[in-house]
Amino acid sequence: MQRSFIRPALVFASALAVAVPQIEAQVVEQQTIQISPGGGVGGIQLPMGLGGPRQNKTGTGRIRGRVIASDGSGPVRRAQVRLTSPDITPKVAMTDAEGRFEFRELPASRFTMQATKSGFVSVQYGQTRPFESGKPIELADRQAMDNADIAVPRGGVISGRIVDEFGDALPDVQVTAMRQAWANGRRRLMPSPGRIATTNDLGQFRIYGLPPGEYFVSASIRGGALEMLDFELMGATPGTAAAPTASAPKSGYASTYYPGTVNPAEAQRVTLASGQELTGADFPLIAVRLARVTGIVLNSEGRPAEGALVTLAPSTRDLGLSLNMPSARTARNGTFVMNNVPPGDYTMQVRGIQIITSTQGDNMMVFRAASMVGGGEAEFGSTPISVNGEDVENVMLTTSKGGTAAGRVRFDGPMTAAPTSVRILSTAVDPDNALGAVGGAAGTVKEDGTFELKGLAGPRMIRVAAPPGWTLKSVKLNGADITDTGADFKPGETTSGLEVELTSKATAVTGGVTGEAGGPLKDYTVVVFSEMPDHWRLPMTRWVQGARPDQDGRFKIQNLPAGSYYAVAVDYLPQGEWGDPEILDRLKSHARRFSLDDGGTQALDLKLTGQY
Repeated sequence: MQRSFIRPALVFASALAVAVPQIEAQVVEQQTIQISPGGGVGGIQLPMGLGGPRQNKTGTGRIRGRVIASDGSGPVRRAQVRLTSPDITPKVAMTDAEGRFEFRELPASRFTMQATKSGFVSVQYGQTRPFESGKPIELADRQAMDNADIAVPRGGVISGRIVDEFGDALPDVQVTAMRQAWANGRRRLMPSPGRIATTNDLGQFRIYGLPPGEYFVSASIRGGALEMLDFELMGATPGTAAAPTASAPKSGYASTYYPGTVNPAEAQRVTLASGQELTGADFPLIAVRLARVTGIVLNSEGRPAEGALVTLAPSTRDLGLSLNMPSARTARNGTFVMNNVPPGDYTMQVRGIQIITSTQGDNMMVFRAASMVGGGEAEFGSTPISVNGEDVENVMLTTSKGGTAAGRVRFDGPMTAAPTSVRILSTAVDPDNALGAVGGAAGTVKEDGTFELKGLAGPRMIRVAAPPGWTLKSVKLNGADITDTGADFKPGETTSGLEVELTSKATAVTGGVTGEAGGPLKDYTVVVFSEMPDHWRLPMTRWVQGARPDQDGRFKIQNLPAGSYYAVAVDYLPQGEWGDPEILDRLKSHARRFSLDDGGTQALDLKLTGQY
């Protein structure tokens, strides 16, 4: 089983969510994380220029509808309806006493819409089954759509009690319902659309708003990141004379799965019907022996790295979500102390990160890559480490500067926007790789079409945030196509000869689907995938896409690379499951073959093949 990997900055943000003090730090660069007034992580805002601000077009279009309960009990009052599109900033409407909502002054665009209400399952417009994608709304100029109704089912509930090894209640335990899904190239446990629960003083939890399905229930106590925060909030750092000391416990609790196992492979599924309240999911957290990990971080010049964030990420890729990675900050002499580390195999990773709180009263915290040497470049490093319950001492980790990539952007077609509107991005070939999570960079293209990315490490793919009407065609390194394979960037080395080609000649596959009786259908899922199985297994593959029909029953898939493809229509397929090569292998015998040229279009009339 595989474990989903959470980037260190996001884990650290979870710890910061418990308190929002004023922490002084020097501004360097990087990303902004919004802390909501209630303390939770409200979302990650990309830096300005990462794809550019939305144009926020206006028009004379209108969308009206109602949110109603799918069980026929009537309108759903005060539900939130969220409308999104590439051409506008997201808009939110609240339903009235009759469940009505309205969006006005809309431009011609392709919209998605979702309704959310406590106690109900969050549902997209056009979604009729659990975990299915919703339908897009294609709105023409001056068009009015007055029947965009959304039926929301009542959510299921899983409740129970978390206790310790003695049967005593454990409060403040985070309990999550998780489901198996295909994501980032492998099947893994992902958080459910329902709420994350926290146990009360009796150890009781209640997870609600769940769609029907099979779930795994996990429970964990967050500790390591909070301990690091405690030192920082008091103005001291572990390992310094000013830091307070305390005895570290020798036992603690590992993340545990129902009915009481630390191994996700031994977890028991919980099956939930629509609107069902399942009680009695009681289980104990598993006690384990905790260890203390100490060491020192040196930068590439051999000097102590002060203020670096050291994190232990599980190196085993078991299914699961690691929300409780032990963390520590280095002191002035580069040393760090990490208490309460449970047994396991880890990748210790380090990158300098500083924190800035907003003085604007908008509950914003800014995470910035901090230089660990005088040259102003962020450094990072990683090393494997095993913990078996005994203290691990004198770990030495030396950081290095990231690699540099230099290249040029070419445009296949007349360029109407400035080259500086293009943003070059890098993403890890393996999103679960710990080093890849920190060794990334982004940069803006210069007026002459050249760009430079710094701080790269490991195998990474080059992607773009392009202006409207443009899409990535190819990425080449000294003539070799690396669009789908990426390149291995070595720390401290410069890689030149990158050529990123954008095209305004986007491909498109459109059409409709008929049923067994020959009539047109409005509820189905279309999957288009390359006829080459090797393309199915590529990281972040561009060669496989799924789509749902719009309100008129027509589907549209854009920006596929030129090549030979299969197209198939199925009655139901959960979102993202079309990325599973096993499913694609089963579907290809029912699919229609076709080809796409550069900038070519295909209009397909497909017949429904049934379930996948």
